[in-house]
Amino acid sequence: MFEHKSQPLASRRVFMSRILKHTVIASFIILVFLVIGIIGYHYTAGISWLDAFYNSSMILSGMGPQEVMHTGSSKLFSSFYALFSVIVFIANISILIAPTAHRFMHKLHLEEE
Repeated sequence: MFEHKSQPLASRRVFMSRILKHTVIASFIILVFLVIGIIGYHYTAGISWLDAFYNSSMILSGMGPQEVMHTGSSKLFSSFYALFSVIVFIANISILIAPTAHRFMHKLHLEEE
Protein backbone atom coordinates (compact mmCIF):
# COMPACT_ATOMS: atom_id res chain seq x y z
CA MET A 1 0.00 0.00 0.00
CA PHE A 2 2.80 2.43 0.92
CA GLU A 3 6.30 2.64 -0.48
CA HIS A 4 9.06 0.59 1.13
CA LYS A 5 11.69 2.37 3.20
CA SER A 6 14.27 1.78 0.46
CA GLN A 7 12.10 3.55 -2.12
CA PRO A 8 12.03 7.32 -2.58
CA LEU A 9 9.35 9.45 -0.96
CA ALA A 10 6.06 9.37 -2.87
CA SER A 11 5.12 12.45 -4.85
CA ARG A 12 2.72 15.00 -3.43
CA ARG A 13 0.07 13.85 -5.90
CA VAL A 14 0.34 10.22 -4.72
CA PHE A 15 0.25 11.39 -1.11
CA MET A 16 -2.88 13.47 -1.68
CA SER A 17 -4.59 10.57 -3.46
CA ARG A 18 -3.79 8.38 -0.43
CA ILE A 19 -5.31 10.99 1.88
CA LEU A 20 -8.44 11.09 -0.29
CA LYS A 21 -8.66 7.29 -0.46
CA HIS A 22 -8.33 6.94 3.32
CA THR A 23 -10.89 9.69 3.89
CA VAL A 24 -13.38 7.90 1.63
CA ILE A 25 -12.77 4.60 3.45
CA ALA A 26 -13.21 6.22 6.88
CA SER A 27 -16.36 8.04 5.73
CA PHE A 28 -17.84 4.81 4.39
CA ILE A 29 -17.16 3.03 7.69
CA ILE A 30 -18.80 5.87 9.63
CA LEU A 31 -21.79 5.82 7.29
CA VAL A 32 -22.27 2.06 7.67
CA PHE A 33 -22.15 2.18 11.46
CA LEU A 34 -24.32 5.28 11.55
CA VAL A 35 -26.99 3.43 9.56
CA ILE A 36 -26.69 0.42 11.90
CA GLY A 37 -27.22 2.75 14.87
CA ILE A 38 -30.15 4.57 13.28
CA ILE A 39 -31.96 1.34 12.45
CA GLY A 40 -31.15 -0.17 15.85
CA TYR A 41 -32.37 2.83 17.82
CA HIS A 42 -35.48 3.23 15.71
CA TYR A 43 -36.59 -0.37 16.15
CA THR A 44 -35.37 -1.16 19.68
CA ALA A 45 -36.20 2.17 21.36
CA GLY A 46 -39.16 3.10 19.18
CA ILE A 47 -37.90 6.65 18.61
CA SER A 48 -38.32 8.65 15.41
CA TRP A 49 -35.84 8.38 12.57
CA LEU A 50 -34.50 11.85 13.28
CA ASP A 51 -34.01 11.14 16.98
CA ALA A 52 -32.41 7.80 16.10
CA PHE A 53 -30.00 9.61 13.76
CA TYR A 54 -29.23 12.18 16.45
CA ASN A 55 -28.64 9.56 19.14
CA SER A 56 -26.57 7.36 16.84
CA SER A 57 -24.37 10.21 15.65
CA MET A 58 -23.82 11.48 19.19
CA ILE A 59 -22.71 8.05 20.40
CA LEU A 60 -20.58 7.39 17.32
CA SER A 61 -18.77 10.70 17.77
CA GLY A 62 -18.08 9.98 21.44
CA MET A 63 -20.47 12.54 22.90
CA GLY A 64 -22.80 10.04 24.56
CA PRO A 65 -26.48 9.15 24.32
CA GLN A 66 -29.14 11.84 24.24
CA GLU A 67 -32.33 9.79 24.58
CA VAL A 68 -33.20 7.81 27.69
CA MET A 69 -33.69 4.13 26.85
CA HIS A 70 -36.76 2.61 28.52
CA THR A 71 -36.89 -0.99 27.30
CA GLY A 72 -34.44 -3.77 28.03
CA SER A 73 -33.71 -4.38 24.35
CA SER A 74 -32.98 -0.70 23.73
CA LYS A 75 -30.64 -0.59 26.73
CA LEU A 76 -28.78 -3.66 25.48
CA PHE A 77 -28.52 -2.28 21.95
CA SER A 78 -27.37 1.09 23.25
CA SER A 79 -24.72 -0.51 25.46
CA PHE A 80 -23.27 -2.71 22.72
CA TYR A 81 -23.47 0.08 20.15
CA ALA A 82 -21.62 2.46 22.46
CA LEU A 83 -18.88 -0.09 23.15
CA PHE A 84 -18.49 -0.91 19.49
CA SER A 85 -18.55 2.78 18.53
CA VAL A 86 -15.40 3.38 20.54
CA ILE A 87 -13.60 0.76 18.45
CA VAL A 88 -14.94 2.25 15.21
CA PHE A 89 -13.91 5.75 16.31
CA ILE A 90 -10.35 4.67 17.13
CA ALA A 91 -10.08 2.65 13.91
CA ASN A 92 -11.21 5.63 11.85
CA ILE A 93 -8.68 7.92 13.50
CA SER A 94 -6.00 5.36 12.63
CA ILE A 95 -7.19 5.11 9.02
CA LEU A 96 -7.14 8.90 8.64
CA ILE A 97 -3.72 9.36 10.26
CA ALA A 98 -1.97 6.45 8.50
CA PRO A 99 -0.85 8.22 5.29
CA THR A 100 0.48 11.28 7.13
CA ALA A 101 2.23 9.20 9.81
CA HIS A 102 3.82 6.99 7.15
CA ARG A 103 5.04 9.97 5.15
CA PHE A 104 6.47 11.59 8.27
CA MET A 105 8.29 8.41 9.30
CA HIS A 106 9.51 7.80 5.75
CA LYS A 107 10.84 11.35 5.57
CA LEU A 108 12.71 10.88 8.85
CA HIS A 109 14.22 7.67 7.54
CA LEU A 110 15.36 9.39 4.33
CA GLU A 111 16.99 12.18 6.31
CA GLU A 112 19.01 9.66 8.33
CA GLU A 113 20.63 8.30 5.19
